[in-house]
Amino acid sequence: MGLLIAAGALLFGFGAAYVASDDVRYLTRAGFEETEILLGRVPMNRIVADTSFSDEVRAAAELVVEARAYALALEMDPGETYTTFSDVGRDTLLLVLTASRRDCLCPETWRYPFVGRVPYRGYFDPAAGEAAARAYAARGFDVHLRPSAAFSTLGWFNDPLLSTAIGGDPVELAALVFHEIAHNTLWIPDATDFNESFAQWVGYRAAESFFLARGDTALAIRAADRWHDEQLLGRYYDALLGHLDSLYATSPRGDDLEAGREAVAAWARDTLATPFGAGLRTIDATRLGERPINNAALLGVRLYRTGLELFEQWDWQHGRQLGVALYTLKQLMDGARGDQAFTRLRTMVETVGPALSD
Repeated sequence: MGLLIAAGALLFGFGAAYVASDDVRYLTRAGFEETEILLGRVPMNRIVADTSFSDEVRAAAELVVEARAYALALEMDPGETYTTFSDVGRDTLLLVLTASRRDCLCPETWRYPFVGRVPYRGYFDPAAGEAAARAYAARGFDVHLRPSAAFSTLGWFNDPLLSTAIGGDPVELAALVFHEIAHNTLWIPDATDFNESFAQWVGYRAAESFFLARGDTALAIRAADRWHDEQLLGRYYDALLGHLDSLYATSPRGDDLEAGREAVAAWARDTLATPFGAGLRTIDATRLGERPINNAALLGVRLYRTGLELFEQWDWQHGRQLGVALYTLKQLMDGARGDQAFTRLRTMVETVGPALSD
């Protein structure tokens, strides 16, 4: 009841401005969707024992419950992350729009209450998302509109696991759980790239360890292969974005800009056709190389794949004992902000010396 009252008050406050403001209409729709999600929450433990749920949902719930317990054994902080489940009744939760100028890796940003500016906008209404993408494209922007299976309130509410996040690879589901719990465990202010890359490391490494503990060697190997590919892609995208940064620094226009972008795309195709691309274990290098240059689609690359080799080195320097590596990393990051996070990690990795894997 309290949730309904809060949502009602929020919507009442928006009411007067609704007809005059696209932003208010957007936030109102998001408020309705989040209220419906929260009202539909069902405890995970109940789902595991309730045969009225499908085998697929019950299997996912059981995996999440076990993954949360494993995170606790690693002395992570599961909090209330994914203690409940909510069925949104459709395959795609929302569409996420990113946009960038074609001559710069410069994200368009949107301002949200409490959160501030972020480089993306989610649309629960597909038609509205498609219209916004067309409007940016008409202004000459690179645009990227992708489906998303998750919707976070950034801690304002107790977000459930959504039905759109299950039904696929159990490795990805486990990695998602550990990724989000990693954010509860360690969060550095003003260091989004560190936080997301740290969570990528924890997500796949914890999934590997979790499946090994379960006795499922095949899924453990798949998780290890996914982490291997994340690191390889991190090196690939570092080089790709470096080429683009160099191109855009010359301020090309018109045909020169398009020719430069095509040259970078050709480099990408050629690189992925070499043994470098053949090193990918879970990703089709040929399909990846066929993607055109799109600044908007590339904007999230650095966010999740920055300095992954540092986390890998840290892992090996702690004997690949993930719980120990996490504990000591938290100690190292005490009081860190912004760029200090990667500076401290890099300095310590270099001070300790070569990893045990070398």
